[in-house]
Amino acid sequence: MDVEYAAKALKELGHPTRLSLFKLLVKAGRDGLPVGVIQEKLGIPNSTLSHHISKLITVDLIKQKRDGRTLFCIPQYKSLNELITFLQDECCIGDGTSCGSEDDNSDAKVGGCTS
Repeated sequence: MDVEYAAKALKELGHPTRLSLFKLLVKAGRDGLPVGVIQEKLGIPNSTLSHHISKLITVDLIKQKRDGRTLFCIPQYKSLNELITFLQDECCIGDGTSCGSEDDNSDAKVGGCTS
């Protein structure tokens, strides 16, 4: 993944509505959700939802699939995983030490690093 794509994907996820939409789809699983269900759960107008969906489609974070009269939005886990890997890829290689410090109050692991 190149830095330009990563920046675009993060930019699109940087909007609260799009982030909520994407999280909803990721939680729903590989089958995604019908657009009507998404609209109901997010409580936003159809035209607004369409705008946000199109933004996430342009960076390949979601795809749409029609099943009869129902349009589904499906999260693209491969793209999500590539974005996460891009962010973690070179964790802590600059100084050869582990990420974080005792002062950061973090027990989380980032990439291959331990805090």
